[in-house]
Amino acid sequence: MTLTWKRGEVPFEYQKYPRNHTWRFDGGHEMTASAAPAYLGDPKQVDPEEAFVASLSACHNAHVSRNRGKTEVRARRYADEAVGHMEKNAEGRVGDH
Repeated sequence: MTLTWKRGEVPFEYQKYPRNHTWRFDGGHEMTASAAPAYLGDPKQVDPEEAFVASLSACHNAHVSRNRGKTEVRARRYADEAVGHMEKNAEGRVGDH
């Protein structure tokens, strides 16, 4: 997976620099992502935190849906309303930056 971001000619100031970037996956799929809207990202794009929750849901799906050979019950469908929460630390900040 490759992430590419370009600031362009916009000043590198918190309120001004672009958050959109490109994710290019090994299989060739490419998509635009952005920071979360709370951090001035584009709300029309997937953000890294959202993608992290989706990846955990996808891993859970793969685990639940596979046939383990130990039961006659086999999954035919899977749906998950995955939710993740980020919380602020004691200093009122998310993360350590």
